[in-house]
Amino acid sequence: MDTISFDKLVLKTAFCCMASDGKIHPKEVKKIKSMCEKSPLFEDFNFQEEINSLVDKINSRGKEFISYYFDLLNKSNLTEKEELTLIDFAIQTIKADDEIEYSEIKFFKNIRHRLQISDENILAVFPEIEQYLEEDIVTESFLDRLTKQYLEAADLPKFELIGIDLDSIDNSKDSQP
Repeated sequence: MDTISFDKLVLKTAFCCMASDGKIHPKEVKKIKSMCEKSPLFEDFNFQEEINSLVDKINSRGKEFISYYFDLLNKSNLTEKEELTLIDFAIQTIKADDEIEYSEIKFFKNIRHRLQISDENILAVFPEIEQYLEEDIVTESFLDRLTKQYLEAADLPKFELIGIDLDSIDNSKDSQP
């Protein structure tokens, strides 16, 4: 199993949350870029290059890419602070397009159940996401089935490279799709 730096794991988390509903919305791209710019994790970081690399990987590997991400997360030994940072990036990305779909909540639940942090500690920081934490995974085999269900039901189209002009996204009105 490969290892991954924390910054790349956080970016991959946000990217996977963005793609989990089968769409890459410009508001989500803008939000991820903004979070990266504000975070000290992403100094000397080429957002356009990194995000396009993730688009290439999901397009070429599809569901295997998502499965690989879950494996990386399973193998990661994160501190509680790092887990909260990862959750923050995930939640902000899911909320970015003002449309929360069940596939995104299910995807988040897959992430959450791979982390060690307690629900109480998550809710102390993110009280608004209680619905994301409702218990529906009772055993590890159920988690495997939920992951398999997500991967079977996920319709991952070929995404366009984020050749989207990020400057135009930054300058666009939030009301534009």
